[in-house]
Amino acid sequence: MKWIIPIALLMIVASLGSALYYMMKDKGSSSRMVHSLMLRIGLSIALFIGILLAHYFGYIEASGIRVGVN
Repeated sequence: MKWIIPIALLMIVASLGSALYYMMKDKGSSSRMVHSLMLRIGLSIALFIGILLAHYFGYIEASGIRVGVN
């Protein structure tokens, strides 16, 4: 799990960067930017569901830090 989450985050940022590149290069003449953004959304949802499942099955644990409690 130490490597899966950072790799997924790097893939999400790379997809966002490619969407920016396609937006600047194509100037709206193709749908490559939309496909890159759809890929980013899909990767983000998959990462979120993966983290929830990993917590449910015990691969990762909560840190025990209480938020808002003095």
